[in-house]
Amino acid sequence: MIRILLADDSLLVRTVLRDALAGMADMEVVGEASNGAEALAIAEELRPSIIIMDILMPVMGGLEATEAIMARAPTPILILSATLEENDVKLAFSAIKKGALDVMGKPSAVLHDDREFFERLVEKIRLLSRIRVIHHMNRQRSRQAQPVARPENRRSILAIGASTGGPKAVMSIVRSLPADFRGTVFVVQHIASGFARGLAQWLDMECPLPVRLAESGQIPREGEVIVAPTDCQMLLDGERLILTDSPPVNCCKPSIDVFFTSLAESRGAESVGVLLTGMGRDGAQGLAMLRESGSATIVQDEKSSVIFGMPKAAIALNAADEILPLGEIPAAISRIFSH
Repeated sequence: MIRILLADDSLLVRTVLRDALAGMADMEVVGEASNGAEALAIAEELRPSIIIMDILMPVMGGLEATEAIMARAPTPILILSATLEENDVKLAFSAIKKGALDVMGKPSAVLHDDREFFERLVEKIRLLSRIRVIHHMNRQRSRQAQPVARPENRRSILAIGASTGGPKAVMSIVRSLPADFRGTVFVVQHIASGFARGLAQWLDMECPLPVRLAESGQIPREGEVIVAPTDCQMLLDGERLILTDSPPVNCCKPSIDVFFTSLAESRGAESVGVLLTGMGRDGAQGLAMLRESGSATIVQDEKSSVIFGMPKAAIALNAADEILPLGEIPAAISRIFSH
């Protein structure tokens, strides 16, 4: 049984969420909190499977509550943001930095039987509640795949794909890059609709390189980070980015496979592909194609992954040159680009 704690200062929102989840045979709402301080106390007492938490609450907000809960009663946390306004989205991603696992928009339609919202919410709850929340980012031993002889091409593209648990992992890598990084960085992150711009803004605040959301037709420049928008597919056609309304691939839009495949076909020998934590298989086939095209490829290891699905699928396809803990990936990137 998935035991859920609802933390929201709106009684109406808590009631609607509780009533909707009551119909799920594998879920039970075991507690409710109207602010972050209450959420912390209840989490320590009841040890729920997952906490669904509003980001803006009185007494103690979602950001502060996330930090306190992760320190005292580590629990999977799903952040709900009532708006996509810049400040609210920044707070949501800051909560992810503090340990929350994912973020979803909380549209006003949630109060009017928004079936699509609740279907996505239930899916998130089932996925995130299974994750064991532990501190495991650093000091893991690395494991390497069989070394492959690579031509000494100058690497000019770093392509990163990630899903659940990815925003924090992506941030840790991009933040480590020097301000004079001699390459273009592309990020394809599975995230709730509308949150890609907020992800780009959050990374821009945290990282030495400028970060912006991709635009169709733009020619990316060296020394910048480009984030794929939600609800479209991103491809690199030679020097130019293309955004299309193509169908989802691996149930994903944007799909890591779509971008990695386009990169393999046009700029593979210049690239470094990195596949991080995430559910499913998206990115595995694309990373294999990148490796075949001459790219250097890195996969996050199991111990440091929030969810090992995508990395595991890539390893099964022999798509990884190196299998590394998250904390060792920045050094590997630096080594490859320094050559």
